[in-house]
Amino acid sequence: MVKKVFIKTFGCQMNEYDSDKMADVLRAAQGYETTRNLDEADLILFNTCSVREKAQEKVFSDLGRVKHLKARGVRIGVGGCVASQEGAQIIERAPYVDLVFGPQTLHRLPEMLEQCERLDRAQVDISFPEIEKFDHLPPARVEGASAFVSVMEGCSKYCSYCVVPYTRGEEVSRPFDDVLVEVAGLAEQGVKEVTLLGQNVNAFRGRMGDTAELADFALLLEYVAEIPGIERIRFTTSHPNEFTPRLIGAYARIPKLASHLHLPVQHGSDRILMAMKRGYTAMEYKSTVRKLRAIRPALALSSDFIVGFPGETQDDFDKTMRLIDEIGFDNSFSFLFSPRPGTPAASLHDATPHAVKLRRLQQLQGVIDANIQSLSAGLVGTVQRILVEGASRRDAAELMGRTECRRAVNFAGPPHLVGQMLDVTITEARPYTLRGAVPAPATARTV
Repeated sequence: MVKKVFIKTFGCQMNEYDSDKMADVLRAAQGYETTRNLDEADLILFNTCSVREKAQEKVFSDLGRVKHLKARGVRIGVGGCVASQEGAQIIERAPYVDLVFGPQTLHRLPEMLEQCERLDRAQVDISFPEIEKFDHLPPARVEGASAFVSVMEGCSKYCSYCVVPYTRGEEVSRPFDDVLVEVAGLAEQGVKEVTLLGQNVNAFRGRMGDTAELADFALLLEYVAEIPGIERIRFTTSHPNEFTPRLIGAYARIPKLASHLHLPVQHGSDRILMAMKRGYTAMEYKSTVRKLRAIRPALALSSDFIVGFPGETQDDFDKTMRLIDEIGFDNSFSFLFSPRPGTPAASLHDATPHAVKLRRLQQLQGVIDANIQSLSAGLVGTVQRILVEGASRRDAAELMGRTECRRAVNFAGPPHLVGQMLDVTITEARPYTLRGAVPAPATARTV
């Protein structure tokens, strides 16, 4: 009987990438195949996120819902950032959990499972062996024409509200050549679009070969663009302080670099940015955006916003709204401030009523939503190059692809177009998607 693993992922694209690697490791070492059906799983893994409080509590709620499956011998594991933060306390709170492992130790899963079976007790490994995991991962098995590639781990910025440096460790970059080998392997499997990942991906400084020389992120982008088969490059998440002149210039040198950028600003008030320890001002952020759009006028920009940071006044919030108006963000991830245990911001005095914060968040999200719809309407009548990802979620008889600015486009077309780069004419803008039409192929005229 083939063993089955069910993996549920919380949080960011880094966690999605890590979940894929868990599946790869377990498949290569012990023959596990993934399943979406809990009832047929032999192993259940929750890959967790501790950035938001609700996400953290949801993990324990989900653990409670699968507890009864232990009766038929199912093993249960908790990985990711909550695992790093809570460690053995997870087992104290949920003693039926068998495995607790951090983002840097997911490659040790087969060994931990064997130890769990042999010793008949829970295994905990939340150490930070830096980049070791990438040396122990099997070649990726991908489905589809797009893929994630992690180029670095951790974060050394220590923003006052953020738990990531404590759960994923300090910034550590993968060797330059290792990243290129992984991307080339994906291209050989038919991948046409790669998204390079890191907590602060543009802080990448990868060792080149056996030398002491380090490649910056701009150089990595240049080399990835030269790999045969790769037609589009994305990256996330960036930090404004790491947007060097060379990286800005990459948008002029590398046509394959998508005209879409996720660049978290978090707030529009310099006072709040200082309290957050972001290390830049609103003016400096706008200056970076102006330089980028001077090179790529059509650059679509998305961002992160925290509303209700301790001490935020109405004037502070108004500055955020003015920044949004000036930049014209294409999309956003916006949240109410959530104090994370162990971070400096968790102890800050906060007198703003929750109802006020919620009203501000709704106002911000309303403006961003209006921006999304306005920008989508502006695409009607244009020809957009999309990567066809598969069947449309709304209509399985249609296809769906994404533009450079990550808009989903639904259109009628034959299945063989899946995985292809294709030019479509945008015919309609809907609230969060676009409709498109494939130009009819030219036919030979008979004389």
